[in-house]
Amino acid sequence: MKGGVLLAALASFIVGGLWYSVLFAKAWQREAGVTDEQLKHGTVRVFVGSVLLAAVMAVVLAAFIGDGGAGFGALAGLAAGAAWVAAALGVNYLFERRSLMLFAINASYNIVTFTAMGAIICAMQ
Repeated sequence: MKGGVLLAALASFIVGGLWYSVLFAKAWQREAGVTDEQLKHGTVRVFVGSVLLAAVMAVVLAAFIGDGGAGFGALAGLAAGAAWVAAALGVNYLFERRSLMLFAINASYNIVTFTAMGAIICAMQ
């Protein structure tokens, strides 16, 4: 389980690296109101915090999904990403009056990440 959890946590960085740079960087920055200058500060805190939180997500996801093969893990991760994370973000974004575009970028990142994490965790058990 440990290797799968560590690899699943790493997967969140791989997906995030693609999501927030190659795929949606400018749209995310615009919608979130984050400037290039702001991205230059607090980088260590952001990455250390992200590593810790990704590990927590992977450990708890592993505890919930158990072992059932990569297909089951992917489906369980998809359900967690869409029904728990994206839905919770949606509630927050509605009250905060955030844009649908920002919700789509952030929610879809979490759905893809949790799907990958679930597949990895279950495949490596």
